Amino acid sequence: MSDATLHDAHPDPDDFAVQISDQIESFIVAVTEVAKGDEPDSAVPFLLLELSQLLLAGGRLGAHEDFVPDERYEPDVGPEPDVDELRERFAQLLEPVDIYSEVFDPYVPRSQPVACRISDDLAGIITDLRHGMAHYREGRISEALWWWQFSYLSNWGTTASAALRALQSLVAHVRLDSPLDELNGLDTDSNASGDEELAEEAGRVMAAEIAGPLGLRSGPR
Repeated sequence: MSDATLHDAHPDPDDFAVQISDQIESFIVAVTEVAKGDEPDSAVPFLLLELSQLLLAGGRLGAHEDFVPDERYEPDVGPEPDVDELRERFAQLLEPVDIYSEVFDPYVPRSQPVACRISDDLAGIITDLRHGMAHYREGRISEALWWWQFSYLSNWGTTASAALRALQSLVAHVRLDSPLDELNGLDTDSNASGDEELAEEAGRVMAAEIAGPLGLRSGPR
């Protein structure tokens, strides 16, 4: 795809770059809307759906041959948009199930689980995707594809997969009427006693208590 294609009145919907950019832009818009908290009852299932769709785009990027940017050095895209507000909104929206446990690399023997936050994950993913989108909107198609592919393999793919597993686990706990186990003080910062209490609280929340606020309902027995 040439850079001029981006500015065509009718870009080819079958073009790989157009499809990937559409999926990524759809994710950014949808997740930003969820963060506003206007429909908290549908937050978790909606995020589960959006991350699943985003990882389809990521899988296509990962399976594609390596993209090579036109320029040796990455052009400046200007300052990165601030995502702190989005992160904070999700932290409030997902309380008290924001914190979860994840193994960073499943191929490292005897890896120890680490504490992660879905809110941090979503903010990081949005940052990576927006960076590539800035190149795409400036007509630097090869640079955008290279960045999305590289960052998928090195960062946002792993992060999105981990967040998706956490959300899927949460849905399963609710739909199968299975209480969440205590997290034993699991936290992203072991020195923050307030966050430790929050993590322990998450372990005591029963499926019946989180089903309503997070937009989930128990399925048939």
